[in-house]
Amino acid sequence: MPRDSKSTRDRILDAANRLFYAEGIRAVSVDAIAEKAGVTKRTLYYHFKSKDELITAYLESRDQPNLKLFAKWFEEAEGGLAAKIEALFRNLAKSARHPRWKGCGFLRTAAELANMPGHPAVQVGAAHKHRFEVWLAEAIAAESADNAAQLARHIVLLMDGAFSTMLIHRDPAYVEAAGDAAAALVRAQTGRR
Repeated sequence: MPRDSKSTRDRILDAANRLFYAEGIRAVSVDAIAEKAGVTKRTLYYHFKSKDELITAYLESRDQPNLKLFAKWFEEAEGGLAAKIEALFRNLAKSARHPRWKGCGFLRTAAELANMPGHPAVQVGAAHKHRFEVWLAEAIAAESADNAAQLARHIVLLMDGAFSTMLIHRDPAYVEAAGDAAAALVRAQTGRR
């Protein structure tokens, strides 16, 4: 049977991505990841020295695709800054309606590792959230808004709060309500629509 062109490491990482996101990092065993990737456990450990290293790589692999998706949503939105910010939340709500949507993988992983603040995956999650906030502040500043960093921080708080609330209620209306609040903040600060 012909093998696909993906490297063994990529196949392991793809399997970890699917399983960790769907079931959580603690619920998924290394054996399950190896089986899903079609490799032996020994091969998995050749590419990733530990489950912790694999968890960290899982989050690292989600970083840039997530940031690029938010940038795409922002750029494609029509209207001014408030509409662009609101579009981020509307797109999140649309994603949340998909049956396989499980929330923010970075926040879920941080919650599972809450008693291990020095864990490398927690640090990767924190770096991702920081990069998102910096990108958002730059996008806001490019739209000529004052206090872009402060506004970005407020929007991030609304977004992460919406992610958390969604995990509890499973209702995308919370993300939409957070988007309404974020757009209102933007309009209040910029005096524009």
